Amino acid sequence: MPHKSATAPALGTLLTAMVTPFTKDGAVDYKQAAELATKLVDDGCDGLVVTGTTGETSTLSDEENLGMFRAVKEAVGDRAAIIAGTGTNDTAHSVHLSEQAAALGVDGLLLVTPYYNKPSQAGVRAHFEAVASATDVPVMLYDIPGRSSIAIEPETMIRLAQHPNIIAVKDAKADFMAASRVMAETDLYFYSGDDGLTLPWMSLGAVGLVGVTTHVATRRFREMIDAINANDLETARKINFELLPVIRATMTRVQGAVAAKQILKWQGVLPNSIVRLPLVEPDEAEIVTIREDLAEAGLVFP
Repeated sequence: MPHKSATAPALGTLLTAMVTPFTKDGAVDYKQAAELATKLVDDGCDGLVVTGTTGETSTLSDEENLGMFRAVKEAVGDRAAIIAGTGTNDTAHSVHLSEQAAALGVDGLLLVTPYYNKPSQAGVRAHFEAVASATDVPVMLYDIPGRSSIAIEPETMIRLAQHPNIIAVKDAKADFMAASRVMAETDLYFYSGDDGLTLPWMSLGAVGLVGVTTHVATRRFREMIDAINANDLETARKINFELLPVIRATMTRVQGAVAAKQILKWQGVLPNSIVRLPLVEPDEAEIVTIREDLAEAGLVFP
């Protein structure tokens, strides 16, 4: 069986899991979303995940989710793959959102492992198969046990790979042995779901990254991924080391959407850093920590 990792993935190699901008009164700012999407693609993204975890999907209404898919698709859909975050812990709801997203012409669906319900592996497989069968749109599974409380086991993933619409995995559990087995036995595209592990993931056969730090260092991530694909590991390692403090600032000190919006505000990309409850903007101590990490990377903002 030819492995998809040996070919160019249809969903791109550098994908940003976009934040959802809000206006001062807390409404979704579709104009800012379109402008952010355009900037990310201009800077090197060939795919965008819209209203995933970083997009605060769990606090958006269906209408707001669909509005985001529409705004980003209209802005950059002819230049990058648009992957809609339509997965929830409710199978029927996920099917509904996926059907609506498909009608808008998105290029892929991101389906997270059902959270909170804690289904068996048989339930996980049935959920994904039901949603994937609802449309003809390619599906990227999102394996993130730290948030969903359960992992997609290798045997389950191998079975799911037989579904014609399930083509990719965003892996945020970093079980390299399990992933290597799945890559060896299926043709699934794997994407790093952890910005700081992009280099080791791609060395194993992953095709790229679905990232958050890519909001603020898009061009450097593009350069690193291109260097890896060109087998220029010396350059890739150098860029990876340079990116580490930026990744800490964006991913590990403060919740990802919160930190990313704060940095984008400092960069002048977004007019504000507003998030929706239960998320809150960073406090003074967190601001200091983010600034210190960015300064280590040579990024200093007023």
